[in-house]
Amino acid sequence: MLASVKKQHSLEALLFEQMVSNIRRRSVTSTSRWAESYRMMGKPFPGPWKFTHHPWLQQMHDDLAEMIIGQKAAQMGYTEVALNKVFKAIDIDAESVLYVLPANTPDANDFSTARFDPALEMSDHLSNMFTDVKNIGHKRAGNANLYIRGSRSRSQLKSIPVALVIVDEKDEMVQENVAMIFERMSGQLKQQAFQISTPTIDKFGINSDFIISSQNFYMFKCPCCSKYTHLEFPECIVITAEEVTDPKLHDSYLICKECKGTLNHEAKTEWLGFDNAKWVPSYTDRYVSGYHINQLYSMTVQPWKIGDLWLKAQTNPSDEQEFYNSKLGLTHIVEGARVTDAKIESCTGNFKKVVTPPPNALLTMGVDVGKWLHYEIDQWFFDKDDLSLDINLTSTAKLVLEGKVLHFEELDKLMQRFSILFCVIDAHPEKRKALEFAQRFWGHVRLCYYGNNIGASKQIHLHADEEHTVTVDRTSWLDMSFSRFHGNKIRLPLDLSREYKDHIKAPVRIYEKDGNGNPIGRYVTGNEDDHFAHARNYSEIALPLAAQISMSYDIGKVL
Repeated sequence: MLASVKKQHSLEALLFEQMVSNIRRRSVTSTSRWAESYRMMGKPFPGPWKFTHHPWLQQMHDDLAEMIIGQKAAQMGYTEVALNKVFKAIDIDAESVLYVLPANTPDANDFSTARFDPALEMSDHLSNMFTDVKNIGHKRAGNANLYIRGSRSRSQLKSIPVALVIVDEKDEMVQENVAMIFERMSGQLKQQAFQISTPTIDKFGINSDFIISSQNFYMFKCPCCSKYTHLEFPECIVITAEEVTDPKLHDSYLICKECKGTLNHEAKTEWLGFDNAKWVPSYTDRYVSGYHINQLYSMTVQPWKIGDLWLKAQTNPSDEQEFYNSKLGLTHIVEGARVTDAKIESCTGNFKKVVTPPPNALLTMGVDVGKWLHYEIDQWFFDKDDLSLDINLTSTAKLVLEGKVLHFEELDKLMQRFSILFCVIDAHPEKRKALEFAQRFWGHVRLCYYGNNIGASKQIHLHADEEHTVTVDRTSWLDMSFSRFHGNKIRLPLDLSREYKDHIKAPVRIYEKDGNGNPIGRYVTGNEDDHFAHARNYSEIALPLAAQISMSYDIGKVL
């Protein structure tokens, strides 16, 4: 009898617990409520999810816009917002999700081991929710799925029906593939995309989306003057040293840009809390929601650390790039990282483009392939007194003709009319047509593949003659091509087209650090076309290949 009563009480307790759980789940109607109900966190703020140390994240959690943009400084919690949106969509809405990272390896692996797995380990609710997590790229929770993909493989981004798309670190992705990602939601009645990234340059990646968004900024009531304001650099920080080795640097502090009153870093949870702060949109008539925040707001980054990187940025271009992009969440171009109108003007001579070749000239041609075939033809001059083995460094280029044609057969006429000694042409996207062009001029044309960090600076990796191809390091050769404008080692005609000038100015060198902390660079381009920039580069690559064929020209001439 007693056992029967205990069993009945246990059953009643179980039913009561289930009823409470169901009522609780029905009350979880927003992502922020889901996070507070189910998410557990580790360091630096262990325990149940709270918005105390990241108050600016709550509105992003619950924003219902179909497109949300987060242009951010590093380590400001945006990725945790993305994860909470993922978990809530799968758990409460029973919707599948696509989470896109720059690459499968190492990004997808790192995401699983550093973000996804710890979240499950710290939360019994999440651990019980997922039934299959062994596949790095596919996690299953009942009928809902989480797909984790890299942006570089178009095939992996196809045929995945989802209601939520997360694009994490957009500026590091293959930009041409991003538009295809959002097509995965096209068959869903309810859909949302959340794109986040630290920015790089204007009108590129995340910034191209942020500038058309509502552009929300986190405003707070200053504890000193009670005016609503926001934190920005350099108005809101006092850096108390001029060298990173000066111990006074640790005395750096934040100030209100309205009243210059001191803002206590340790009291940020108070003056940045919900009662004193809010997101304020710059534009109220835009359907895309955009959020920007910098590390001056961070509860964990002390003001002196901002000052430390700012001082380092004065002498190191990679630190300068990191400071603006990662600390401030702003776009930035380091001085000398792109060709300017002033540089083009300084390289302009007193001659015009020609339609017939100069006599006894060494001429190369570079061709970038797209809807149009953009080309550049250069004449080369050398310094006999310089015995350097690097022919690109000892030469001066004279651009004799630039333009664009529609058909590869028109390139044949240019090759013949100008007696081009060597031509390098883009291998994509018309590889078959480019190969046929190379076969018509056997030994004088190579298709070019770009690589990154494939060898020492300007090495040219020649493939078999019958393949007519070469592979080069993209960044190293673009550095060489654009250095001509910075060092006045190229002469340009007076009637240079406006299109050519705009294309040359489009690529921007951004600076990063590798895994060992060494500065490295790569070129990115915003929304502008850059076809002539690559035609210029291919003509540059063609020079040493032309030199292998013949050095019977009068290389002592100067411009």
